[in-house]
Amino acid sequence: MQLKRPIPMNPDKMSLQDLRDRIDAIDIQLQELIEQRAEIGKEVADFKRRQPEPKFVYLDREAQILEKVRQRNRGPIPDRAIERVFREVISIARSLEVELTISILGPEGTFTHAAAVQQFGGEFEADFRPTIAEVFSAVEKDRAQYGVVPVENSNQGVVDSTLDCLLDSDIRLCGEIELIVHHALVSSASDMSQIQSVLAHEQALAQCRKWLNRNLSHVHLENAYSNADAIVKVKDDPTKAAIASEDAARLYGINVLRSNIEDFVANATRFLIIGKDVVGPSGQDKTSIMMSKQSVPGSLLKLLEPFARHGINMTKIESHPSQKGNWEYVFFVDFDGHCDDENVIALFDELKKEAPLFKLLGSYPKNAV
Repeated sequence: MQLKRPIPMNPDKMSLQDLRDRIDAIDIQLQELIEQRAEIGKEVADFKRRQPEPKFVYLDREAQILEKVRQRNRGPIPDRAIERVFREVISIARSLEVELTISILGPEGTFTHAAAVQQFGGEFEADFRPTIAEVFSAVEKDRAQYGVVPVENSNQGVVDSTLDCLLDSDIRLCGEIELIVHHALVSSASDMSQIQSVLAHEQALAQCRKWLNRNLSHVHLENAYSNADAIVKVKDDPTKAAIASEDAARLYGINVLRSNIEDFVANATRFLIIGKDVVGPSGQDKTSIMMSKQSVPGSLLKLLEPFARHGINMTKIESHPSQKGNWEYVFFVDFDGHCDDENVIALFDELKKEAPLFKLLGSYPKNAV
């Protein structure tokens, strides 16, 4: 069944009821088509189950579907909104194939939780964990198919605990999510004058440092595992406040004293999807690697030159303590392309000869939001 285009009518001769009748007719067609799509999805699931090693989630395929949605969009619906509709359709269809569990830095209501919903839609089982290390552990022990962890903020830089876990784990990177982050000061207090201490994740405190210095310079600042964890801890004490999203405040039934307290308007956080899958090329991909350099002059230059020689655009390089000795570092590198691309394969051949340590963390669809 194809969606029938409504017959153009003279708007001057149409009543409000006529317009509503047209919307109802289109809704019926939309629902029938979504149901047909779901039925085909069940057939796809049956096909997958007959394979020797069935795989039910293809993040590269989902990225391709959403890219086509954006290309087809002619308005008036914004790309972000129409993409959100199709993400939910994909999420519902996926839930008919497999029970998907996502491990998330929790509790419920964190920005990491919001990022997971933005990527996977609403149809998954959330496995909330109190630390990033425990999210990695849940995926390693197959308690969740994927995990979502923060890796960097546009203004405050990297999340060190995530890089520490990537150093020690064999988990692969399967995707990335970029989330626009707005912070609010939330409390059971009715006025800011009651506040004596503020709790939040260390990244949130850093992202709101200037605002806190201007408005609450006298209060004690305390780190929490997550912003939602901070809400739980302050909820019953009007002398304490937390930094969190307004959505989290509504979820936990706590007052929003001030909105948008982040120091920079363009405040975004990048999250990584971790798992055990090898993600195929989507056409718009990013690859992440980890490597070390020799302790001799010019060794870093020898690692960077091959990127230019093979026409590969490096999008990020971050040094991080190796945890194996003082002043020894590894480099986390992101670049455009997929590990199956010919020029990337040639790049890896060179890097493995020069780097004492080389590790492919994963290739995955680039965030398109």
